[in-house]
Amino acid sequence: MEVKLASAYGFCFGVKRAIEIAEEHRNAATLGPLIHNQNEIDRLRNNFNVNLYETLDEVKNNDTVIIRTHGIPRKDLKDLKAKDVKVINATCPFVTTPQQIVKKMTQEGYCVVIFGDKEHPEVKGVMSYGDDNVTCVLKASELEDIIFKKDKIATVAQTTRKKEEYLEIVNYLIIKYKEVRVFNTICDATFENQDAARKLSKEVDVMVIIGGKNSSNTKQLYMICAENTTSYLVEDENDLDPDWFKEKKLCGVSAGASTPDWIIQNVVAKLKEF
Repeated sequence: MEVKLASAYGFCFGVKRAIEIAEEHRNAATLGPLIHNQNEIDRLRNNFNVNLYETLDEVKNNDTVIIRTHGIPRKDLKDLKAKDVKVINATCPFVTTPQQIVKKMTQEGYCVVIFGDKEHPEVKGVMSYGDDNVTCVLKASELEDIIFKKDKIATVAQTTRKKEEYLEIVNYLIIKYKEVRVFNTICDATFENQDAARKLSKEVDVMVIIGGKNSSNTKQLYMICAENTTSYLVEDENDLDPDWFKEKKLCGVSAGASTPDWIIQNVVAKLKEF
């Protein structure tokens, strides 16, 4: 069976930056998982003694605390900086952008619509920069029963969502409201990875998407590929099942933005054995 990698896949700028920051600060701790890939988190813990704090209560005096790529809520950042600790901000700049947009648009009197999963840490952080006029939705139909206090609407998107779905929400708002300000906050790496995965999935017999099961952008890649061919989501080579590839001639491979190269190489090597 031949194995073909997508033209764009794997680590994005924000994740590369966060990993480099973590490797530079041995014996530090991250507030929340640095990225959504448990294997890479384990590597940082084992090789660089970078530990994980789930809550602010775990933070101790004189700690060095790294803020994860997805960012944290505004109040948590304020409370963390009030402690006797060294704070290293590894929030992806593409995540910081919608945070600041929501803050500015709220101050200017706009109702804000965020396209994203309100349970995702990135979105929780972005929402915290607004007020009670911030609404989070995953599809346009969710807006039908919402009555906004003003006709001025601003929109941002979770950085890893599908652009086509964001356009559906934007189109709904533009038709219904007098003033709609649209900010395209879906990052370039997400665009490129999704487009490359979509193209490859139309050429192959089967697709393997590599990444954390709790990674939003990895799940988006999987759903895109599943529209075109049989697709599987794996965290590493141990999740592969030889039966998936019986009578398959060409296997495509893509990977989420939090998936390190060493895991991708291990999966490709295993696939080539089948």
